[in-house]
Amino acid sequence: MLSDLVGGVSVSEDDMTPKHCILTIVATFIGVAPMRAEPVSLLGLHALPRTTSSLMEASPRPLPIAFRETEPRSPSLFSDRDAGTFFAPLPPRVELAPKRPTIGLQHLAGPPKDVEWIRKIIGRAESGAAGYDAVQHGAKRKTPKRPTAMTLGEIFAWIKDTPGQPHAIGLYQFIPKTLSRLVDRLELSDDVMFSPDVQDRLSDLLLEEAGLLDARRGAMSRKVFMNNLAKIWAGLPTSNGKSYYHGHAGNRATVTWAEFDKVMVQAFPARVAQNDVPAVK
Repeated sequence: MLSDLVGGVSVSEDDMTPKHCILTIVATFIGVAPMRAEPVSLLGLHALPRTTSSLMEASPRPLPIAFRETEPRSPSLFSDRDAGTFFAPLPPRVELAPKRPTIGLQHLAGPPKDVEWIRKIIGRAESGAAGYDAVQHGAKRKTPKRPTAMTLGEIFAWIKDTPGQPHAIGLYQFIPKTLSRLVDRLELSDDVMFSPDVQDRLSDLLLEEAGLLDARRGAMSRKVFMNNLAKIWAGLPTSNGKSYYHGHAGNRATVTWAEFDKVMVQAFPARVAQNDVPAVK
């Protein structure tokens, strides 16, 4: 027996008409409370426990420790994420001053005028047009590449691999013994390039040894200072007009004393009168 839910009258299966069937179906859908499908585990046939929150809702996840503001600072490229970016600005670069500041490097605008003039006359006397890439003309086995494109380690390896020949190199024609001593004084490593700047720094030490600081303050005459420079660089003349090393291994002065003195007057304009020291014998 089925109940006519519309009229509240019981109807037998034999008395069912199409109308009763339609009303029964409609009443069934209207009168039955909506049913929720139970979630079923894909790994079994049992129902999963129902939750009141959405399946798409996720409980807040704490940030990884590396992203928390309480994490101690580290030298990582990803530190200091206050703005939430992965790529926070790097800390400002700290420029390390050279361990032994030299004459030229003490001036950010470039070398002092006196050093600039002295470098020019030394370069003219020693290396000519080849400049910072000069190699002593008597060397039969030249460097495998331009000296300024080599590291100090490569320069010393070339010297070691080519015995029995001259090895003066660079604008200031450093000989091996002098080059090694100056590199040690500046504490330069083998991977430092033999660049123009490095060559200038090395030569500044020789200018100091020749008495540049004394010449600047008038404690040494210009002529004495010039003769001291000539004892370091064979291409410069002494006050007798000849190289201090004249005749040794083919050395000779490549500029005249007058040319040398004219440049030094430009370097030390206030010391023009200090030219009363006897010539070197």
